[in-house]
Amino acid sequence: MVRIRLRRVGKRKQPVYRVVVADQRNPRDGRFIEIIGQYKPLSDPSEINVDADRALEWLRKGASPSDSVIALLKRTGVWSTFVADKGPPPKKVKKHKETAKREAAAAAAAAEAAPTEAAPAPEATEASEG
Repeated sequence: MVRIRLRRVGKRKQPVYRVVVADQRNPRDGRFIEIIGQYKPLSDPSEINVDADRALEWLRKGASPSDSVIALLKRTGVWSTFVADKGPPPKKVKKHKETAKREAAAAAAAAEAAPTEAAPAPEATEASEG
């Protein structure tokens, strides 16, 4: 499975991270497929550089981002673009409910089409006082 995650580079006590696309089985700082960005947390304000086009392409291909990368993508606006493109999940409707809805609609249409006959009103009976 392909993941988008952070790879630590930089000196001791001065971390710099690269946003990379890598196979999940590789170690954190091991082999990767592509570098799509960089994150410098110690600069004030922190620097986040992500190639939005490449990140969106990998997300659409099915790469799953780590939690920290999702936070970075949200801050850069890439995540909202991906979610908007994806759209809401499709609704799952069971077949028996669909057929029941169709039958109810057909029955309602048949009831409207049939001539309505007014039933005779029951005559009022007087109760005898006893």
